[in-house]
Amino acid sequence: MKDENIYLIHIAECIQRIEAYTQEGKEAFFTDTKTQDAVLRNLQTLAESTRYLPDSLKASIPGVDWNGIAAFRNVVVHDYLGIDTNQIWDIVEHDLPDLKRKIEPALKQRGLKPEPPKR
Repeated sequence: MKDENIYLIHIAECIQRIEAYTQEGKEAFFTDTKTQDAVLRNLQTLAESTRYLPDSLKASIPGVDWNGIAAFRNVVVHDYLGIDTNQIWDIVEHDLPDLKRKIEPALKQRGLKPEPPKR
Protein backbone atom coordinates (compact mmCIF):
# COMPACT_ATOMS: atom_id res chain seq x y z
CA MET A 1 0.00 0.00 0.00
CA LYS A 2 1.20 3.49 -0.80
CA ASP A 3 1.86 6.04 1.90
CA GLU A 4 -1.47 7.32 3.26
CA ASN A 5 -0.22 10.88 2.75
CA ILE A 6 -0.28 10.37 -1.02
CA TYR A 7 -4.01 9.69 -0.92
CA LEU A 8 -4.72 12.63 1.37
CA ILE A 9 -2.81 14.96 -0.96
CA HIS A 10 -4.59 13.44 -3.94
CA ILE A 11 -7.98 14.19 -2.37
CA ALA A 12 -6.94 17.82 -1.82
CA GLU A 13 -5.64 18.10 -5.38
CA CYS A 14 -8.90 16.75 -6.79
CA ILE A 15 -10.79 19.38 -4.81
CA GLN A 16 -8.48 22.10 -6.16
CA ARG A 17 -9.01 20.92 -9.74
CA ILE A 18 -12.78 20.87 -9.31
CA GLU A 19 -12.65 24.39 -7.87
CA ALA A 20 -10.66 25.53 -10.92
CA TYR A 21 -13.02 23.79 -13.37
CA THR A 22 -16.12 25.32 -11.79
CA GLN A 23 -14.88 28.83 -11.06
CA GLU A 24 -17.15 30.25 -13.78
CA GLY A 25 -20.20 29.16 -11.81
CA LYS A 26 -23.31 27.06 -12.05
CA GLU A 27 -24.56 28.16 -15.47
CA ALA A 28 -21.20 27.46 -17.09
CA PHE A 29 -21.09 24.06 -15.42
CA PHE A 30 -24.52 23.08 -16.71
CA THR A 31 -23.79 24.18 -20.28
CA ASP A 32 -20.33 22.62 -20.67
CA THR A 33 -20.20 18.84 -20.84
CA LYS A 34 -16.39 18.87 -20.79
CA THR A 35 -16.49 20.59 -17.42
CA GLN A 36 -19.10 18.14 -16.18
CA ASP A 37 -16.92 15.23 -17.31
CA ALA A 38 -13.80 16.72 -15.71
CA VAL A 39 -15.60 17.34 -12.43
CA LEU A 40 -17.13 13.88 -12.40
CA ARG A 41 -13.77 12.26 -13.13
CA ASN A 42 -12.13 14.13 -10.25
CA LEU A 43 -14.98 13.27 -7.90
CA GLN A 44 -14.51 9.63 -8.85
CA THR A 45 -10.76 9.85 -8.26
CA LEU A 46 -11.28 11.65 -4.95
CA ALA A 47 -13.76 9.02 -3.79
CA GLU A 48 -11.47 6.21 -4.91
CA SER A 49 -8.60 7.74 -2.93
CA THR A 50 -10.67 7.73 0.26
CA ARG A 51 -10.87 3.94 0.05
CA TYR A 52 -7.13 3.73 0.73
CA LEU A 53 -7.05 5.98 3.77
CA PRO A 54 -6.58 3.95 6.95
CA ASP A 55 -9.42 4.01 9.45
CA SER A 56 -7.17 5.73 11.99
CA LEU A 57 -6.65 8.67 9.62
CA LYS A 58 -10.37 8.85 8.81
CA ALA A 59 -11.16 8.85 12.52
CA SER A 60 -8.76 11.76 13.04
CA ILE A 61 -10.81 13.90 10.62
CA PRO A 62 -14.18 14.31 12.34
CA GLY A 63 -17.44 15.01 10.58
CA VAL A 64 -16.61 13.50 7.20
CA ASP A 65 -19.10 11.00 5.80
CA TRP A 66 -16.49 8.57 4.48
CA ASN A 67 -19.14 5.91 3.83
CA GLY A 68 -21.20 8.42 1.84
CA ILE A 69 -18.18 9.29 -0.28
CA ALA A 70 -17.56 5.59 -0.95
CA ALA A 71 -21.22 5.08 -1.85
CA PHE A 72 -21.04 8.00 -4.28
CA ARG A 73 -17.98 6.42 -5.90
CA ASN A 74 -19.99 3.25 -6.49
CA VAL A 75 -22.75 5.27 -8.19
CA VAL A 76 -20.23 7.02 -10.44
CA VAL A 77 -18.52 3.78 -11.40
CA HIS A 78 -21.50 1.44 -11.67
CA ASP A 79 -24.53 3.64 -12.36
CA TYR A 80 -23.01 6.41 -14.45
CA LEU A 81 -26.14 6.70 -16.61
CA GLY A 82 -28.14 7.62 -13.53
CA ILE A 83 -25.95 10.54 -12.48
CA ASP A 84 -27.85 13.77 -11.86
CA THR A 85 -25.91 16.94 -12.72
CA ASN A 86 -27.93 18.83 -10.11
CA GLN A 87 -26.61 16.44 -7.49
CA ILE A 88 -23.07 16.89 -8.80
CA TRP A 89 -23.39 20.68 -8.58
CA ASP A 90 -24.73 20.38 -5.04
CA ILE A 91 -21.65 18.34 -4.12
CA VAL A 92 -19.40 20.96 -5.73
CA GLU A 93 -21.14 23.86 -4.05
CA HIS A 94 -21.72 22.42 -0.57
CA ASP A 95 -19.91 19.16 0.15
CA LEU A 96 -16.48 19.86 -1.34
CA PRO A 97 -15.87 23.14 0.53
CA ASP A 98 -16.85 21.33 3.73
CA LEU A 99 -14.54 18.40 2.98
CA LYS A 100 -11.72 20.80 2.13
CA ARG A 101 -12.12 22.60 5.48
CA LYS A 102 -12.10 19.30 7.33
CA ILE A 103 -8.99 17.82 5.70
CA GLU A 104 -6.89 21.01 5.86
CA PRO A 105 -5.85 20.46 9.50
CA ALA A 106 -4.74 16.90 8.69
CA LEU A 107 -2.69 18.18 5.75
CA LYS A 108 -1.06 20.89 7.88
CA GLN A 109 -0.38 18.49 10.74
CA ARG A 110 1.55 16.26 8.34
CA GLY A 111 3.33 19.17 6.61
CA LEU A 112 1.63 18.36 3.32
CA LYS A 113 0.90 20.87 0.60
CA PRO A 114 -1.03 19.81 -2.50
CA GLU A 115 0.26 20.95 -5.88
CA PRO A 116 -1.86 23.69 -7.44
CA PRO A 117 -3.69 22.67 -10.62
CA LYS A 118 -1.78 23.13 -13.85
CA ARG A 119 -3.39 25.19 -16.58
